[in-house]
Amino acid sequence: MTELSQLDLNLLRIFDAVARERHVTRAAERLNLSQPAVSNALARLRVALGDELFLRRPGGVELTALAAALAAPIAEALDRLAETLSVRAPFDPSTTRRVFAVAMSEYAEAALVPRVLERMHREAPNALLAVSHADRTNVEELLGRGDAQLAIAVLAEPSALYTRVRMLPEAFQTLMRADHPLAEGELTLERFLSVPHLLHSPNGSRDGALDRALAEEGKARRLGAVVAHLCAVPEILLRTDMIITLSSRLAAQMVDVHRLVTRAPPIDVKHTRLSMVFHRRFEADPGHAWLRRMLIAEAREA
Repeated sequence: MTELSQLDLNLLRIFDAVARERHVTRAAERLNLSQPAVSNALARLRVALGDELFLRRPGGVELTALAAALAAPIAEALDRLAETLSVRAPFDPSTTRRVFAVAMSEYAEAALVPRVLERMHREAPNALLAVSHADRTNVEELLGRGDAQLAIAVLAEPSALYTRVRMLPEAFQTLMRADHPLAEGELTLERFLSVPHLLHSPNGSRDGALDRALAEEGKARRLGAVVAHLCAVPEILLRTDMIITLSSRLAAQMVDVHRLVTRAPPIDVKHTRLSMVFHRRFEADPGHAWLRRMLIAEAREA
């Protein structure tokens, strides 16, 4: 039986990184260590625990039964320790080298991250913002595993373990190419529904806020395409007769960069609202509080 006193805390940090990444090289990058250093540490840990822990497979490693059993308690213990130390330590944005792992919907990332990074470059030049994808289907899993310190998306009310901060509501605009037939003249509902519509849906859903508004009027639109990524939208609009109705903030960004125009949709689309969700254990963390204030401020400015 392995005694806790026999284990080096640094070995547990390396175990945690490999367990999260499922890849030795990525774990080494996460820890700012060389791959040989991580491999040597794993060899020591295998001897101490009497188990292979990680089995090589194509594209990474697979956890043994013991490693899978240890992964969650080790991750939770290290996260709690890091959070406790960070709360007690003074936080200075100008000198911090902290990694802020956040999860966002693609829309939230496009609308907020460029502005946030501009501000971080001035206030916290050595900090790192690491963004992963979040939506209502995976947010509590990401936060619970510690893969993200907060999430921003259109989210439902979370469980009692989490704090939810509602951000600003989103209006909608319809986006199209500058020479589109609907770019001029009265945009009636009949004209609006006469052309194919583009829908941005990262999870593949064919139902958006506009569809619900149309359904209340007994109407429906014809979808020309559903795309998972926003980067495809401008080029599709420029090459086809499709139009898209999406957040005003995002539409304004695309107008600035591409040869596109916006029009108000001829039907009232209910505003959606982004939410920021984070685990309650972060509420007293001064670095986390700084990040939250900055995100809320930039959402207002956007």
